[in-house]
Amino acid sequence: MAKGYSQLEGVDYFDTFSPVAKLTTVKILLALAAAKKWHLHQRDVDNAFLHRELNEEIYMSPPPGLSVSKQGQVCRLTKSLYRLKQASRQWFAKLSSFLISLGFVQSKAGYSLFVQNTTNNFTALLVYVDDVILTGNSMEAINRTKTLLHQAFRIKDLGKLKFFLGFEVARITKGIHLCQRKYVVDILEETRMLNSKPCQSPLMRNTKDLFDTNKTVHNIDSYRRLIGKLLYLINSRPDISFSVHLLNQFVQGSTIHHHQVAQQILRYIKADPGRGLFFPAETNI
Repeated sequence: MAKGYSQLEGVDYFDTFSPVAKLTTVKILLALAAAKKWHLHQRDVDNAFLHRELNEEIYMSPPPGLSVSKQGQVCRLTKSLYRLKQASRQWFAKLSSFLISLGFVQSKAGYSLFVQNTTNNFTALLVYVDDVILTGNSMEAINRTKTLLHQAFRIKDLGKLKFFLGFEVARITKGIHLCQRKYVVDILEETRMLNSKPCQSPLMRNTKDLFDTNKTVHNIDSYRRLIGKLLYLINSRPDISFSVHLLNQFVQGSTIHHHQVAQQILRYIKADPGRGLFFPAETNI
């Protein structure tokens, strides 16, 4: 790993970019795959950031175990390393140019989405850093894309899509179910609410105390961490969206009552940790 924290903008690097797919795009792609009965596969890139050459001139101290002929010699990097500021951008530049050479078209709405549309086949490829989702109506086209990607980047085939970014993907004949069950269990375990009593509503009846600014501020750091986790959870649990966004207004000065309402949400999601989104196969899409 490189000491990226010592890099200076405009000297050691110029542009940064991380190929992070929008979660909205992920859900739309899953909805289309369910409706059109497309194949869904996942791949993982081995050492993704090591594949691209560097544009900048960067030197580093010899790593432990590498012998040098003269004292004070340094190494000049020809390819990117992990922790370099530009490593993620360099990797995505190489991947995108390779996909475009195969006939894929990069989406303008989401730069991590690439599609290939021919007379008989449609293939979509979604990138999240080094995780890749492949979907389409032709298994032959998907396998051909897999082979070409593996030849260029050494990519690990993870088979059918089952787990992606903390989301559990379960496919049945009626459609695709998307949830974050393990993520919910981890939150409950971390907050010691695993043995709490479940409840049927994510919000208490009386919320007036939330706006009482005269109460003593209480444990802001743990409150912020919890709200941040819950904000990610609403991607598959829109039923808690209003409650979480309401509590998110008070991360600068949370009180005991804010913590109690947050615990109410935890008790609510404990009642059904596997609840999530369902994309039906029978639809008019």
